[in-house]
Amino acid sequence: MAFANILCGWLLLLPLATAHRRPTNVGATVNTTSGPVTGHPARNRTQVSEYLGIPYAQPPLGPLRFAAPQKFASAQPFNASVFSPYVRSLPNGKRPTNAFLGQPGNPQSEDCLTLNVWTKATSHQRRKPVLFWIHGGRFSIPGTHNPFYQGQYLADEEDVVVVTINQRVNIFGYSGAPGEPQNVGLLDQRLAVEWVRDNIIGFGGDPKRITIFGQSAGGASVDYYSYAWTKDPIVAGLISHSGTALSFNPNMPNMSATYWYKVSSLLGCGTSGNVLGCMRSKNTTDILHAIALVPPAPSQALSQPVFHPTVDNKTVFGDYAALSSNGSFAKLPYLAGNLDYEAGFYKLSAYAANKTLTPAQWDSFNLAGFTCPTGVEAANRVKYGVPTWRYRYFGDWPNLRLYPGSGAYHGSELEMVFGTAVDVSGAPNTGAENATSRYMMKAWAAFARSPADGLEDFGWPRYDPQSQTLVRLAFNNEISASFVDPIVYDAPCPSVNNPAPAQGAF
Repeated sequence: MAFANILCGWLLLLPLATAHRRPTNVGATVNTTSGPVTGHPARNRTQVSEYLGIPYAQPPLGPLRFAAPQKFASAQPFNASVFSPYVRSLPNGKRPTNAFLGQPGNPQSEDCLTLNVWTKATSHQRRKPVLFWIHGGRFSIPGTHNPFYQGQYLADEEDVVVVTINQRVNIFGYSGAPGEPQNVGLLDQRLAVEWVRDNIIGFGGDPKRITIFGQSAGGASVDYYSYAWTKDPIVAGLISHSGTALSFNPNMPNMSATYWYKVSSLLGCGTSGNVLGCMRSKNTTDILHAIALVPPAPSQALSQPVFHPTVDNKTVFGDYAALSSNGSFAKLPYLAGNLDYEAGFYKLSAYAANKTLTPAQWDSFNLAGFTCPTGVEAANRVKYGVPTWRYRYFGDWPNLRLYPGSGAYHGSELEMVFGTAVDVSGAPNTGAENATSRYMMKAWAAFARSPADGLEDFGWPRYDPQSQTLVRLAFNNEISASFVDPIVYDAPCPSVNNPAPAQGAF
């Protein structure tokens, strides 16, 4: 693992305006609860204002390490010109793979609770829908500062406000320390949503039309959010890419405590009791070295990070299958989907670990972690009258192909939604690829503009598990969507999904 498991991901937050004036000049200063924030033109879409590294929480240092996030407030001017720091090392590999895992050469620091905002400078007074992004990475890898998640193209094409957020990951976000708040990385996400609610008007956004969307661990985080904040969700819509609350088993408290004390022992802080003060005194680099010595949890296909969401029955629950069946989620419009061959990405990790799985085992991996849990979550939303849509993505483009046969692999739809395929690959898109990206941008923006019916107006039927309502995107690299009966892909799913074959993917 070495430094592959990191401190924080990236957070993009939208500032709060004391006056509800939209920025009409690129990079205009916006008054926020974090101070007056000044942006700049985005690199490749100069009519889009880019605001980077805005703090939404106090730096999680010293007594705030491993603690719940605390609100940040300032009256000092802030030049939002650079992404916040994070810590990671990159493997050698093909460019799209490396880009997915983070951007090399950034400063390293735990002071990472910041966000980024992209918004088009416009003169009209209509408030724009907000797309709030939660990145993936197995709750261990940071990463909105990479080519995948740049919001400039989506903000430009669809005139939406795009926010990406940094959050704590690994032991810093999911310490498992007994008696302490659990899953503070998820609490970071919530505080970031609150910041956007309070500040987004200043960027031209509509605080009543915030859609949170995320991929992999970020997709699971979106779904987690819907169970944790049922009484005051703040947001208007949810989009889960390739990850739900049913996609993997979270840690039980005793498991997380064992891992916590393993690290504290390696650092000389003891093997039981209250070691928090000692752990807070340790150097970040030393903690990362100690984490690297904790054996990963066993799994069939992939080594599983051990510092993971922990059941606390507040932010993470122990029986999502029952909660889902009982409708114990916020009744918010829901768009969920997965890719046709998620394993195409994970095979690279298995190969590096000298693990060889049969085609049947990889099929089981795809079903257990992606197809089946997505289908169950979507069906249960429908059961309780929630406007729901479900998609399956098939695109296989030459410039994004990892190897012959990698197919529509985990994460490969993100370049379509964000419009970043050329940035990621360094090679030109095909015409059909460009058209598919524009189509998917329009669909995601349609949902954000009106979560309850925007996709119906766009031409997508609401999801019904018993009829031809599963949306196929880029099927045979075709530009427009087609619609099929979900049973085409769900037939092998058991009555109760067991995520174990895919454990380690999240």
